[in-house]
This record gives sequence, structure tokens and C-alpha cells, in this order.
Amino acid sequence: MVDNNTLNLGEFLDEVRAWVAGPGEEWAERIEDTGTVPDELVTELRERGWLSLAAPQELGGAGMSFSDYLQVLEAISKSHASIRMLVHVNNGTWRAMAPYASPELRDEVLIPAVKADKRVAFTLTEHDRGSGADIGTTVRREGDEYVMNGEKHLITFGVKADYLLITARLEGTSGKDGLVSFTMPNHLPGAEVIDDSETMGVRGTDHATLRFEETRFPARYRLGAEGQGLEIALGGFLTPSRVGVAMSCVGLAERAQELAIEYANERVTFGKPLAKRQAIQFMLSENYARLAAAKALVMQAARAYEVGAPDAGELSSAAKLTAVDMLTFVTDNALQVHGGRGYWKKNPIERVYRDARAQRFEEGTNEIQKQVISRGVLSGTVSTEGGQW
Repeated sequence: MVDNNTLNLGEFLDEVRAWVAGPGEEWAERIEDTGTVPDELVTELRERGWLSLAAPQELGGAGMSFSDYLQVLEAISKSHASIRMLVHVNNGTWRAMAPYASPELRDEVLIPAVKADKRVAFTLTEHDRGSGADIGTTVRREGDEYVMNGEKHLITFGVKADYLLITARLEGTSGKDGLVSFTMPNHLPGAEVIDDSETMGVRGTDHATLRFEETRFPARYRLGAEGQGLEIALGGFLTPSRVGVAMSCVGLAERAQELAIEYANERVTFGKPLAKRQAIQFMLSENYARLAAAKALVMQAARAYEVGAPDAGELSSAAKLTAVDMLTFVTDNALQVHGGRGYWKKNPIERVYRDARAQRFEEGTNEIQKQVISRGVLSGTVSTEGGQW
């Protein structure tokens, strides 16, 4: 386990990087071959403490600062996307639960989730609605129970999760004041869990469509008060998670750049290495510049979140928007450097290229990020100077 009181961050990062380059690649090959994440891998990550880095020590975590944790996530993101997903989600869901969980929920769900003894799936997205105040899944209160109806889709870990961190609407309400969040058990009577895990990339991570028909569960699973649902879902999880996804883009882009540099130095055409050709040099230099710029913005957004800056939400969206576009550019260049060879699955860049597409949809598309940013810009709540250093 990781103890932040005695941790040397540099040494720990070296340990993570060595694992990613060695055992991590062996796990990646196994995941790609089987299409599943082995339970032994989850156990290994749990025992190493990597699924409990960001939460405070009083909850069973390592107490690592958000900025330090992001450096670890950057290193892990060079590995298989499903490994990154395990680390990212398990180190994030506690943020939404901790300020609002009752003592009973703290013991049953929150602390076991921090320790990675239980898995919690963030459950917001719906098939025919956006990811905000227009949520259509409903609940109604009946005595000591709530009754849920509706559907959620694209739910990461929705098949195997023990609990759902879910937001729904009180029947008969509209707008954000009618939203309420829960950490309800998964696989309840009246709830249908549909495995929808066949994806372009991120092989091995399960995804689900969840359908609820008069699904009953105890009211004690509610987080906070009725009307706080959007606050819990967006501020508690999405803002820091968007920064985390942005940093995962940086890590994966760095891996693509490494592969491109290695190939450019090895591949010889017409008597000289690709690395000696100006067109390739320009691709790699553009990659470097965009990577450096994106990483700087990600760390700025991280600091804004850590100090509770008023523009932390807009900066998190700006970081994700910028990092996603950077990742697309870098991985496209990296694949182009490889030429036709990069199109074959035996080459690592092929997997990196497929996995890179997923971040365009995680925690909201680029279009959603632009909406978040524009609201702050047009209302005047965000400085035209682009945040504080």
C-alpha cells in the first residue's frame, strides 16, 4: 500500500513507469487477446495501492494531492486504456460521495470503494438526453423507499459494479432543483443490466445499458438532499474527472510520441532513417509543442480545482477540450510516421490509436465542454485572462 506521509514521489513515479513498461505491457497483451480485464490484475492494482491514491487517509486512501496524483495518472495512461480506466474511476468516485454520505453510507459504500473492495460506477448519461439538468430517469419517494424508472447508457463498469453513483429526477419536476443522487446497489429486482462492452478501443472495460422499471431501493442510499443531484454529479465528480481525463490524454499522447520517435529512428527508407527527413521532424516537433501546451493547461486546471477557484469548472472543460484535440493530432501523426505498418495490430501504435478515441466522449464531448466554457465567458464569471496562475 502507498503511504503519502513517507512517499517519495519521484521514486514512486519511477516504480509506476517501470511497471507500465514491463508487467503492464504483458497485462495489455492479455487484455487485448481475451477482451477482458482479469480479476488478478484488479487484485494486483488494489494490493499496490494504486486504486486508492487520491482519497484522504481517514477514508482509507493514501492522501495524495490532486496534482501529485495526476502525475501518477499520466504515467499509468501510457499503459492499456482499461488499466488507466480502473485507476482513474476508482480514484474519483469517492469525491462525489464523501461530502454527502451519511455515516451508514460511509461504512457500507464509501470506505469499501476507496479501498477498492467495492466498485462504484458513475451513472449519469442517458440515450436520448444530455448529461445535465435534462435527465429523464425518475424516482418517487414511497415511505422509506424510492422507486426508479428510466434508462442509462454508456455506463463504464456498469456490468460489474457493486453500486451505482446515479442521478435521477423527482417525478413531476423540471430543472436542476428536481435532481437527486444515490449510491444504490447494482443488479436490483426491476433493474436490467445489459452488457454493451464491444467497443472500438478500451477493450476489457465493461460498459452497460441500465433499465429501471419500478426498481425499489431504501431511501438511506440517497446522497445529500433532494435537489442536490446536479451539484453532486458535476462538482463532486465531473470537474476533477475532466481534469483527470485530460491528463490521461497527455499520458497516452506521450506514449504515441515515444513510439513514433522509436520507429522514426529505426525505419530506413531510400538509404536513410525516417528521423532524418524534414517532414517527419516537423510532425514530431508539432507533437511536442502541442503536448507541452496541453499539459501546462491541465496542471493549471488542477491547481484551480485544488484551491477552489471560481473558474475551476471552466478550466477543467478547457483542459479536456484542449487535451483531447491534442491527443487526436498527436496519435494521427504518430500513426502516419509508422506508415502502413502502424495499421496492423501487432504494432503498439494501432492499439494506442484506437484507445485515443475514447477520451473524446468521456465526461462529455467537446461540444459539451464548449457549452460549459461559454456560459462562464458570456456571463462574465470567467476572466478573459484565462484563469489564474
